[in-house]
Amino acid sequence: MPTPDYPPIAAAGLEYGLTALIASGRMKGIVLAGGSGTRLHPLTHAVSKQILPVYNKPMIYYPLSVLMLGGVREIQIISTPLHVELFRALLGDGGWLGLSIEYAEQPEANGIAEAFIIGAEFIGDDQVALVLGDNIFHGPGFSKMLHHEASQVDGCVLFGYGVKDPERYGVGEMDEEGRLISLEEKPADPKSNLAITGLYLYDNDVVDIAKNVRPSARGELEITDVNRVYLERGKARLVGLGRGFAWLDTGTHDSLLQAGQYVQLLEQRQGVRIACLEEIAFRMGFIDAAACYELGAELSKTDYGQYLMDIAANNR
Repeated sequence: MPTPDYPPIAAAGLEYGLTALIASGRMKGIVLAGGSGTRLHPLTHAVSKQILPVYNKPMIYYPLSVLMLGGVREIQIISTPLHVELFRALLGDGGWLGLSIEYAEQPEANGIAEAFIIGAEFIGDDQVALVLGDNIFHGPGFSKMLHHEASQVDGCVLFGYGVKDPERYGVGEMDEEGRLISLEEKPADPKSNLAITGLYLYDNDVVDIAKNVRPSARGELEITDVNRVYLERGKARLVGLGRGFAWLDTGTHDSLLQAGQYVQLLEQRQGVRIACLEEIAFRMGFIDAAACYELGAELSKTDYGQYLMDIAANNR
């Protein structure tokens, strides 16, 4: 696949204040939007859960926004054979956002690490960011943090979040100097409360590592096993997402509703939009004000469309 010749990112305020693409090499992005969503049945009998609304946007907008905020513009969406055309209909080739989006199929739920095997040709010789399609990240300075971490990947970068029930997650343990020293998958007796979130940054070695991972007892290629290889090499870092930051997954009816209420509350209180792809594309310099305004005009009967038109008109 030829490499698109993208223009540089424009600086645009504190949250989006980036001045260049990732300096240490190109980074591709993968959104893993597979699975059958059985915990959300009957909602997901006929539709992917990542198409479901989280307040006023499809769920997949939220992980896509994470990649965009990190400066990633070449993105592969991996989904089931049944659902991949839904995402293609929703997002197309990404050109309207200044992105290049392609699609791949994961026929069976064989584990998160399989994404690197499916996406090997797409990744090529580049670094890669993987984000799970049902994860929502929001917090102050997130764009700057992502750009900073992505610009210095040497191995893998994981993101930890303090939770009250770490036994439900992959868990990272840090030493007194803040170095990652252990990783466990759903431990009965967790060594910390730092859950490993669904956002991962890797160097290009991840493709070969994933190809050599053996299926776990539940028959899946576990992302924790990939991360342990990096840990054994001394090339795994864990970045904590502190207080004031929100990490939500949307895999159950209750968590889906709570995520929508969270987004609704912040948007109505603050007058901004969370994971508004068109705005992010404009703020990052992927599209210009005229394109942003036109995208808003297509949705002019909605508050979402009016918001985009106002953003574009006030920043020409």
